[in-house]
Amino acid sequence: MGNQKLYKGSLQTIILKLLASNTKMYGYEITQKVKELTKGELKITEGALYPALHKLEADGLLDVEVAKVGNRLRKYYKLTENGTRETASKLEEMQEFLKTMQHLVNPKFGLE
Repeated sequence: MGNQKLYKGSLQTIILKLLASNTKMYGYEITQKVKELTKGELKITEGALYPALHKLEADGLLDVEVAKVGNRLRKYYKLTENGTRETASKLEEMQEFLKTMQHLVNPKFGLE
């Protein structure tokens, strides 16, 4: 899909959903999982990912766990209790948004 801007407003929801499905993940792992799930259609850059992760952390939705992997430190992100509640809310919002968009772009879709 060519328009990455459409995804930008959904990035936090995408991250929250992935972390709800996986106990904890590190940044690169998140980018690769999104790429895999979208069959390469969506590529999240580090420049978009890390500011979103930091905002979610600052908002109290993510906890960060640092672990030593080999001779490097790796930051793992996981949902807080508030993060789990917010994920459910964001997913509900996303489903409503998609339903509304479907009615706008193809009003007869549900009637056929």
